[in-house]
Amino acid sequence: MPVSKQELHQMVLDHKSELLELCSQLIQIKNQSPIDDQLPGINFVKDWLAAKGIESQLIGDDPKYPCLFARIGKDEGFRVVLNGHVDVVPVGDLSGWKYDPFCGTITEDKILGRGSSDMKCGLAVLMFTMGLLNTTGANLKGDIRFHVVCDEEIAGNGTRWFCQNGYADGADAVIVGEPTGHDTIEIGQKGILHVTLHASGIPGHGSTGNYKGENAILKLARVLPYVSELTKVPGHFLPEQAQAVANSRLIAERTIPVEGVGNVIDHVAANVGIIEGGNKINMVPDHASAQIDVRLPCGADHDEIIAAVDALIEKSGEQGITPVYEWIAEGNYTSDTCLLVTSFKKNIEAIWQEECLPAYQWASSDAKHYRELGCPTIQFGPANNAGIHGYNEDVDIIDVVHAAEIYMLSLCEMLGIE
Repeated sequence: MPVSKQELHQMVLDHKSELLELCSQLIQIKNQSPIDDQLPGINFVKDWLAAKGIESQLIGDDPKYPCLFARIGKDEGFRVVLNGHVDVVPVGDLSGWKYDPFCGTITEDKILGRGSSDMKCGLAVLMFTMGLLNTTGANLKGDIRFHVVCDEEIAGNGTRWFCQNGYADGADAVIVGEPTGHDTIEIGQKGILHVTLHASGIPGHGSTGNYKGENAILKLARVLPYVSELTKVPGHFLPEQAQAVANSRLIAERTIPVEGVGNVIDHVAANVGIIEGGNKINMVPDHASAQIDVRLPCGADHDEIIAAVDALIEKSGEQGITPVYEWIAEGNYTSDTCLLVTSFKKNIEAIWQEECLPAYQWASSDAKHYRELGCPTIQFGPANNAGIHGYNEDVDIIDVVHAAEIYMLSLCEMLGIE
């Protein structure tokens, strides 16, 4: 008799120690992007899957950053993609850490180390769930495709490659194990625009710079205070997005206790990230530039944004300022009424006995590549968000175990295991 959803749920709990050990082993692999070799991490996943009877292959067009692909299930039915990355950001100054960043220590209630939240424990949950479904011979009414990449922290080319080469085609659900914590499911993200403001001046000798020439750096400096005007540009949302927008503003306000921060969800955000200019200290600079990272809410109108940039330049009163636009991605989202979202929300609330809010993220990630293909996509994974990309990263054991329960229950529902 085929294994049931209830039996699989209990197996997750019965094999808890195996899951935690897998988390620890992954954290102990030192694969900081772009400092370390990524093959040890990818090969570990490949060997672990093989021990569970799951064949996988290294693919992609960059041998330094290969993708790993695995698949279980049938050719017909509901089609699921699981996505995760093995790479982690650099640990930084070791004096800031209370423990070895690559210790993988399991304490009474936490797992410690770089990548514990972002996202080696999330990756472990994906691997563990897929492995359990395969070793039990679960009768999947569809298939699970596993996309593992090792360049997410520096480029995201791996997931883009999967999507561009047909490995996500026809997916009915994509689940990215990135860190969220249990109180939200990430169902949308802002888009990305890079704006570069170029300032032109007139060169001259630095000794007479107060009298001759036209300093491009100073011109640019008089424009930059007006960049915040871009945050007044709104997104444009459909009526069915209203609840997700409200959820998203609430989560932003909980996470970042700053007045007005809810606007980061439904308005443009703009950050001046790089300023360059001049050739020598004793020359009046005839050129300068500022690179601005602009995040686009869903439905952001390009013409409105361009008009806002023109207006802020005009407001500064400066001449010789030229904007250049690089449109990278649009705001994207998954409906909060689709099976993927409703199943995860139901199971999260049942396991945690707390409300879970499907919401949009104010940043961006690899999820956008799947949504561009029309695939319903969420991000959900265990996390203590305070330590991500910082010192003393950790994750709560209960969060990891509950995440595995939620993944198993939701996959069973989507793939017809009763």
